[in-house]
Amino acid sequence: MAASSLMLVNMGNVYARRSAISGSDTSLPKVYFLKDITSGNLMRIYEALGRKAEGKRVAIKLSTGEAGNPNYLQPALIKDLVQRVKGTIIEGNTAYGGKRTNVADHMKVAEEHGFTAIADVNIMDADGQVELPVNGGKHLKVDIVGKDFLNYDFMVVLSHFKGHPMAGFGGALKNISIGIASPQGKANIHSGGKTRDVAKVWDMIPADTIFQEAMAEASKAIIDHIGDRVLYINVANNLSVDCDCVATPAAPQMGDLGIFASLDPVALDRACIDAVRNSTDHGKIHLIERIDSKRGMHNLEYAERLGLGSQKYELVNLD
Repeated sequence: MAASSLMLVNMGNVYARRSAISGSDTSLPKVYFLKDITSGNLMRIYEALGRKAEGKRVAIKLSTGEAGNPNYLQPALIKDLVQRVKGTIIEGNTAYGGKRTNVADHMKVAEEHGFTAIADVNIMDADGQVELPVNGGKHLKVDIVGKDFLNYDFMVVLSHFKGHPMAGFGGALKNISIGIASPQGKANIHSGGKTRDVAKVWDMIPADTIFQEAMAEASKAIIDHIGDRVLYINVANNLSVDCDCVATPAAPQMGDLGIFASLDPVALDRACIDAVRNSTDHGKIHLIERIDSKRGMHNLEYAERLGLGSQKYELVNLD
Protein backbone atom coordinates (compact mmCIF):
# COMPACT_ATOMS: atom_id res chain seq x y z
CA MET A 1 0.00 0.00 0.00
CA ALA A 2 1.41 3.36 -0.96
CA ALA A 3 1.54 5.93 1.82
CA SER A 4 0.64 9.48 0.90
CA SER A 5 1.57 12.55 2.90
CA LEU A 6 -1.06 14.43 4.88
CA MET A 7 -2.24 17.29 2.71
CA LEU A 8 -5.23 19.59 2.56
CA VAL A 9 -6.14 20.63 -0.97
CA ASN A 10 -8.00 23.94 -1.14
CA MET A 11 -9.91 25.15 -4.21
CA GLY A 12 -12.44 27.62 -2.88
CA ASN A 13 -14.79 25.46 -0.85
CA VAL A 14 -13.33 22.26 -2.26
CA TYR A 15 -11.22 20.24 0.12
CA ALA A 16 -9.99 16.72 0.57
CA ARG A 17 -7.85 15.29 3.33
CA ARG A 18 -5.27 12.73 2.28
CA SER A 19 -3.20 10.73 4.71
CA ALA A 20 -1.26 7.55 5.20
CA ILE A 21 -2.85 4.73 7.16
CA SER A 22 -0.47 5.35 10.06
CA GLY A 23 -1.37 8.49 11.95
CA SER A 24 -4.71 8.81 10.18
CA ASP A 25 -7.52 10.95 11.57
CA THR A 26 -9.99 8.43 12.96
CA SER A 27 -12.66 11.11 13.40
CA LEU A 28 -13.10 11.43 9.62
CA PRO A 29 -14.90 8.92 7.41
CA LYS A 30 -12.53 7.01 5.16
CA VAL A 31 -12.84 7.02 1.39
CA TYR A 32 -10.74 4.29 -0.26
CA PHE A 33 -9.29 4.79 -3.72
CA LEU A 34 -7.77 2.68 -6.48
CA LYS A 35 -6.81 4.24 -9.81
CA ASP A 36 -7.03 1.21 -12.10
CA ILE A 37 -10.60 0.20 -12.83
CA THR A 38 -10.52 -3.59 -12.90
CA SER A 39 -12.63 -6.42 -11.57
CA GLY A 40 -9.83 -7.35 -9.18
CA ASN A 41 -9.58 -3.82 -7.81
CA LEU A 42 -13.33 -3.71 -7.31
CA MET A 43 -12.93 -6.76 -5.09
CA ARG A 44 -9.97 -5.19 -3.28
CA ILE A 45 -11.82 -2.01 -2.45
CA TYR A 46 -14.83 -3.97 -1.23
CA GLU A 47 -12.58 -5.91 1.14
CA ALA A 48 -10.94 -2.69 2.36
CA LEU A 49 -14.28 -1.35 3.60
CA GLY A 50 -14.35 -4.06 6.27
CA ARG A 51 -18.11 -4.54 6.14
CA LYS A 52 -19.41 -7.81 4.73
CA ALA A 53 -22.40 -7.83 2.44
CA GLU A 54 -24.35 -10.69 3.93
CA GLY A 55 -27.84 -11.92 4.66
CA LYS A 56 -30.46 -14.02 2.91
CA ARG A 57 -30.93 -11.37 0.21
CA VAL A 58 -28.19 -8.93 -0.79
CA ALA A 59 -29.20 -6.10 -3.13
CA ILE A 60 -26.82 -4.61 -5.68
CA LYS A 61 -28.21 -1.18 -6.57
CA LEU A 62 -26.92 -0.01 -9.92
CA SER A 63 -28.28 1.52 -13.10
CA THR A 64 -29.00 -0.90 -15.90
CA GLY A 65 -28.63 2.03 -18.33
CA GLU A 66 -31.11 3.32 -20.88
CA ALA A 67 -31.25 1.48 -24.21
CA GLY A 68 -28.62 3.01 -26.48
CA ASN A 69 -26.43 4.32 -23.66
CA PRO A 70 -22.93 2.73 -23.67
CA ASN A 71 -21.60 4.18 -20.41
CA TYR A 72 -23.25 2.02 -17.70
CA LEU A 73 -21.04 -0.19 -15.51
CA GLN A 74 -20.15 -3.20 -17.62
CA PRO A 75 -21.20 -6.66 -16.35
CA ALA A 76 -17.69 -8.02 -16.97
CA LEU A 77 -16.32 -5.43 -14.51
CA ILE A 78 -18.79 -6.08 -11.70
CA LYS A 79 -19.49 -9.80 -12.16
CA ASP A 80 -16.96 -11.12 -9.61
CA LEU A 81 -18.13 -8.77 -6.87
CA VAL A 82 -21.83 -9.34 -7.53
CA GLN A 83 -21.39 -13.11 -7.48
CA ARG A 84 -19.04 -13.01 -4.49
CA VAL A 85 -21.76 -11.49 -2.31
CA LYS A 86 -24.52 -13.56 -4.01
CA GLY A 87 -26.25 -10.33 -4.93
CA THR A 88 -29.44 -9.56 -6.81
CA ILE A 89 -29.34 -6.49 -9.06
CA ILE A 90 -32.18 -4.17 -8.08
CA GLU A 91 -33.74 -1.35 -10.08
CA GLY A 92 -36.87 0.77 -10.28
CA ASN A 93 -38.84 1.64 -13.39
CA THR A 94 -38.32 5.12 -14.83
CA ALA A 95 -40.64 8.13 -14.97
CA TYR A 96 -39.63 9.46 -18.37
CA GLY A 97 -40.10 8.27 -21.93
CA GLY A 98 -37.67 5.49 -22.72
CA LYS A 99 -37.26 1.72 -22.75
CA ARG A 100 -37.43 1.17 -18.97
CA THR A 101 -40.86 2.48 -18.01
CA ASN A 102 -42.35 -0.97 -17.40
CA VAL A 103 -41.07 -4.28 -16.11
CA ALA A 104 -41.09 -6.21 -19.40
CA ASP A 105 -39.18 -3.55 -21.34
CA HIS A 106 -36.83 -2.84 -18.44
CA MET A 107 -35.94 -6.50 -18.12
CA LYS A 108 -35.30 -6.65 -21.87
CA VAL A 109 -32.81 -3.77 -21.58
CA ALA A 110 -31.17 -5.45 -18.58
CA GLU A 111 -30.78 -8.60 -20.65
CA GLU A 112 -29.43 -6.75 -23.69
CA HIS A 113 -26.90 -4.97 -21.49
CA GLY A 114 -25.70 -8.28 -20.04
CA PHE A 115 -26.89 -8.00 -16.45
CA THR A 116 -29.25 -11.00 -16.44
CA ALA A 117 -26.31 -13.18 -17.48
CA ILE A 118 -24.40 -12.45 -14.25
CA ALA A 119 -27.16 -12.26 -11.62
CA ASP A 120 -30.87 -12.17 -10.94
CA VAL A 121 -32.41 -8.78 -11.74
CA ASN A 122 -35.35 -7.47 -9.74
CA ILE A 123 -37.46 -4.49 -10.85
CA MET A 124 -38.69 -3.72 -7.35
CA ASP A 125 -41.97 -1.95 -8.18
CA ALA A 126 -43.26 -4.90 -10.24
CA ASP A 127 -45.65 -5.88 -7.44
CA GLY A 128 -46.48 -2.46 -6.10
CA GLN A 129 -44.87 0.20 -3.95
CA VAL A 130 -44.53 1.28 -0.34
CA GLU A 131 -43.90 4.56 1.45
CA LEU A 132 -40.88 5.17 3.66
CA PRO A 133 -41.12 8.13 6.06
CA VAL A 134 -38.92 11.18 5.55
CA ASN A 135 -38.11 12.52 9.01
CA GLY A 136 -37.20 16.19 9.23
CA GLY A 137 -37.65 17.01 5.55
CA LYS A 138 -38.84 20.35 4.14
CA HIS A 139 -40.30 19.03 0.89
CA LEU A 140 -41.04 15.30 1.14
CA LYS A 141 -43.13 13.57 3.77
CA VAL A 142 -42.45 10.11 2.29
CA ASP A 143 -40.20 8.40 -0.22
CA ILE A 144 -42.07 6.01 -2.49
CA VAL A 145 -40.15 2.86 -3.44
CA GLY A 146 -40.77 -0.52 -5.00
CA LYS A 147 -42.42 -2.90 -2.55
CA ASP A 148 -39.73 -5.54 -2.86
CA PHE A 149 -37.04 -3.18 -1.52
CA LEU A 150 -38.18 -4.15 1.98
CA ASN A 151 -37.19 -7.78 1.38
CA TYR A 152 -33.42 -7.21 1.29
CA ASP A 153 -31.09 -7.69 4.25
CA PHE A 154 -28.12 -5.71 2.88
CA MET A 155 -27.43 -3.32 0.03
CA VAL A 156 -24.30 -2.68 -2.04
CA VAL A 157 -24.74 0.71 -3.70
CA LEU A 158 -22.65 0.31 -6.84
CA SER A 159 -22.75 3.60 -8.70
CA HIS A 160 -21.36 4.88 -11.96
CA PHE A 161 -20.13 8.37 -11.06
CA LYS A 162 -20.73 10.83 -13.92
CA GLY A 163 -22.68 13.96 -14.79
CA HIS A 164 -26.45 14.35 -14.88
CA PRO A 165 -28.64 16.74 -16.90
CA MET A 166 -30.78 17.71 -13.89
CA ALA A 167 -28.83 16.77 -10.76
CA GLY A 168 -25.44 17.98 -12.06
CA PHE A 169 -23.83 14.68 -11.10
CA GLY A 170 -24.88 11.17 -10.26
CA GLY A 171 -23.19 9.16 -7.54
CA ALA A 172 -24.15 7.22 -4.42
CA LEU A 173 -26.78 9.66 -3.15
CA LYS A 174 -28.61 9.91 -6.45
CA ASN A 175 -28.46 6.12 -6.83
CA ILE A 176 -30.32 5.58 -3.56
CA SER A 177 -32.79 8.43 -4.03
CA ILE A 178 -34.08 8.61 -7.60
CA GLY A 179 -32.53 5.23 -8.40
CA ILE A 180 -34.51 3.29 -5.81
CA ALA A 181 -37.75 5.28 -6.09
CA SER A 182 -40.69 3.87 -8.03
CA PRO A 183 -42.03 5.96 -10.95
CA GLN A 184 -44.43 7.74 -8.57
CA GLY A 185 -41.55 8.18 -6.16
CA LYS A 186 -39.40 9.66 -8.91
CA ALA A 187 -42.19 12.12 -9.74
CA ASN A 188 -42.46 13.00 -6.06
CA ILE A 189 -38.73 13.76 -5.86
CA HIS A 190 -38.47 15.61 -9.17
CA SER A 191 -41.39 17.87 -8.26
CA GLY A 192 -40.11 18.61 -4.76
CA GLY A 193 -43.08 16.80 -3.23
CA LYS A 194 -45.75 18.53 -5.35
CA THR A 195 -47.01 15.53 -7.36
CA ARG A 196 -46.77 11.79 -7.78
CA ASP A 197 -48.27 11.96 -11.26
CA VAL A 198 -45.68 10.89 -13.83
CA ALA A 199 -47.72 12.57 -16.59
CA LYS A 200 -47.66 15.94 -14.82
CA VAL A 201 -44.27 16.05 -13.14
CA TRP A 202 -42.26 17.44 -16.05
CA ASP A 203 -44.41 20.58 -16.00
CA MET A 204 -43.79 21.00 -12.24
CA ILE A 205 -40.00 20.93 -11.92
CA PRO A 206 -38.93 23.26 -9.07
CA ALA A 207 -35.79 25.34 -8.64
CA ASP A 208 -32.52 23.41 -8.66
CA THR A 209 -32.00 23.88 -4.91
CA ILE A 210 -35.41 22.40 -4.08
CA PHE A 211 -34.78 19.42 -6.36
CA GLN A 212 -31.38 18.84 -4.75
CA GLU A 213 -32.96 18.97 -1.29
CA ALA A 214 -35.75 16.59 -2.30
CA MET A 215 -33.15 14.08 -3.52
CA ALA A 216 -31.31 14.33 -0.20
CA GLU A 217 -34.53 13.82 1.72
CA ALA A 218 -35.29 10.69 -0.30
CA SER A 219 -31.76 9.49 0.44
CA LYS A 220 -32.45 10.00 4.15
CA ALA A 221 -35.52 7.78 3.99
CA ILE A 222 -33.44 4.99 2.46
CA ILE A 223 -30.56 5.40 4.91
CA ASP A 224 -32.92 5.53 7.90
CA HIS A 225 -34.44 2.26 6.71
CA ILE A 226 -31.25 0.37 5.85
CA GLY A 227 -29.10 1.56 8.77
CA ASP A 228 -25.57 0.15 8.66
CA ARG A 229 -26.55 -2.73 6.36
CA VAL A 230 -25.08 -0.91 3.38
CA LEU A 231 -21.82 0.06 1.68
CA TYR A 232 -21.07 2.40 -1.20
CA ILE A 233 -18.77 2.07 -4.22
CA ASN A 234 -18.44 4.67 -6.99
CA VAL A 235 -16.73 3.86 -10.28
CA ALA A 236 -15.62 7.11 -11.93
CA ASN A 237 -15.25 6.19 -15.58
CA ASN A 238 -16.91 7.17 -18.87
CA LEU A 239 -17.31 10.62 -17.35
CA SER A 240 -19.97 12.07 -19.61
CA VAL A 241 -21.89 15.14 -18.48
CA ASP A 242 -24.99 12.99 -19.04
CA CYS A 243 -26.17 10.10 -16.93
CA ASP A 244 -26.82 6.49 -17.88
CA CYS A 245 -30.53 7.34 -18.21
CA VAL A 246 -29.81 9.31 -21.41
CA ALA A 247 -30.13 7.19 -24.55
CA THR A 248 -27.62 9.27 -26.54
CA PRO A 249 -25.28 10.85 -23.97
CA ALA A 250 -22.57 13.38 -24.71
CA ALA A 251 -19.16 11.77 -25.18
CA PRO A 252 -16.85 11.90 -22.13
CA GLN A 253 -14.43 14.83 -22.32
CA MET A 254 -12.06 13.72 -19.55
CA GLY A 255 -10.28 10.51 -18.68
CA ASP A 256 -11.31 7.91 -16.12
CA LEU A 257 -10.44 8.63 -12.47
CA GLY A 258 -10.70 5.32 -10.63
CA ILE A 259 -12.72 3.42 -8.02
CA PHE A 260 -13.80 5.08 -4.76
CA ALA A 261 -15.55 3.42 -1.83
CA SER A 262 -16.80 4.38 1.63
CA LEU A 263 -19.34 3.65 4.33
CA ASP A 264 -20.31 7.34 4.12
CA PRO A 265 -22.18 8.29 0.92
CA VAL A 266 -21.69 12.05 1.37
CA ALA A 267 -17.93 11.68 1.80
CA LEU A 268 -17.81 9.33 -1.16
CA ASP A 269 -19.61 11.64 -3.57
CA ARG A 270 -17.58 14.61 -2.32
CA ALA A 271 -14.32 12.71 -2.88
CA CYS A 272 -15.31 11.98 -6.48
CA ILE A 273 -16.17 15.62 -7.14
CA ASP A 274 -12.91 16.73 -5.55
CA ALA A 275 -11.05 14.29 -7.79
CA VAL A 276 -12.70 15.87 -10.82
CA ARG A 277 -11.87 19.40 -9.70
CA ASN A 278 -8.28 18.52 -8.76
CA SER A 279 -7.62 16.61 -11.98
CA THR A 280 -5.07 17.98 -14.44
CA ASP A 281 -7.30 16.87 -17.32
CA HIS A 282 -8.43 19.99 -19.21
CA GLY A 283 -11.62 18.21 -20.25
CA LYS A 284 -12.85 18.37 -16.66
CA ILE A 285 -14.32 21.83 -17.26
CA HIS A 286 -17.38 20.35 -18.97
CA LEU A 287 -18.26 18.15 -16.00
CA ILE A 288 -17.51 20.92 -13.50
CA GLU A 289 -19.79 23.30 -15.39
CA ARG A 290 -22.57 20.69 -15.39
CA ILE A 291 -22.23 20.09 -11.63
CA ASP A 292 -22.15 23.78 -10.72
CA SER A 293 -24.83 24.92 -13.17
CA LYS A 294 -27.31 22.54 -11.51
CA ARG A 295 -26.27 23.45 -7.93
CA GLY A 296 -24.97 19.92 -7.46
CA MET A 297 -22.93 20.79 -4.38
CA HIS A 298 -26.13 21.78 -2.57
CA ASN A 299 -27.16 18.13 -2.56
CA LEU A 300 -24.11 17.34 -0.44
CA GLU A 301 -24.54 20.41 1.76
CA TYR A 302 -28.15 19.56 2.54
CA ALA A 303 -27.44 15.84 2.96
CA GLU A 304 -24.75 16.73 5.49
CA ARG A 305 -27.25 18.93 7.37
CA LEU A 306 -29.69 16.01 7.43
CA GLY A 307 -27.02 13.88 9.11
CA LEU A 308 -26.36 11.56 6.17
CA GLY A 309 -22.58 11.95 6.26
CA SER A 310 -19.64 14.33 6.15
CA GLN A 311 -18.05 16.36 3.37
CA LYS A 312 -14.74 16.13 5.20
CA TYR A 313 -13.03 12.79 4.80
CA GLU A 314 -9.74 10.91 4.81
CA LEU A 315 -8.72 9.64 1.37
CA VAL A 316 -6.91 6.31 1.65
CA ASN A 317 -4.96 5.42 -1.49
CA LEU A 318 -4.70 1.64 -1.79
CA ASP A 319 -2.37 1.72 -4.82
